[in-house]
Amino acid sequence: MSTGKKYQESVKLIDKTKAYDPMEALDLACKTAKAKFDETIEIHVRLGVDSRHADQQVRGAVVLPNGTGKTVRTLVFAKGDKAKEAEEAGSDYVGAEEFVQKIQKENWFEFDVIIATPDMMGVIGRLGKILGPKGLMPNPKAGTVTMDVAKAVKEAKAGKIEYRLDKTNIMHCLIGKASFGPEKLSENFNALMGAVIKAKPASAKGQYIKSCVVASTMGPGIKVNSSKIG
Repeated sequence: MSTGKKYQESVKLIDKTKAYDPMEALDLACKTAKAKFDETIEIHVRLGVDSRHADQQVRGAVVLPNGTGKTVRTLVFAKGDKAKEAEEAGSDYVGAEEFVQKIQKENWFEFDVIIATPDMMGVIGRLGKILGPKGLMPNPKAGTVTMDVAKAVKEAKAGKIEYRLDKTNIMHCLIGKASFGPEKLSENFNALMGAVIKAKPASAKGQYIKSCVVASTMGPGIKVNSSKIG
């Protein structure tokens, strides 16, 4: 963790013992983003589930009302009419086997999201070991394995993000840029957390949102009051 001068100044703005209301926490996250670039605002949420159990997986996707502030490059695996639809929707890359070769042989990753029609999953399956660890494998739950490729491309470019738990039951998501300001970030935060709450597994017991922290790319973590979420 950086302990530079700017970071130390940022730490002074935060009361480490306090859990802030979401809007206040996001305002502080913007104030502590002191880097020369427009820092990303991230959210880290620990859930009271055990993701090792199939019935306690929490995964899905949500379109953030104000986007992510990032330009999203899409790669669509489709053929025929579906390939044409993806091109017309503005996908950066559209194709089939040739992109499997390109990724395998050239280690090519000039894209952020892969979308595929269901019939192409057999082709993409060969890339499982490469795409899986990078979190790039298309998934029906995230809406990236679909026949409606045009909608999927438009949503990805509009700021659709995927949320999923890591092995320690923590979810890491970006909800925009510091330049958005607290109001827009708050709208994105509420959209994401609303989706996560809706995705609560029926088998989850006890407190669902254990903890929530927001931070800018280079800034310190700011605790959010979990009882004020939702």
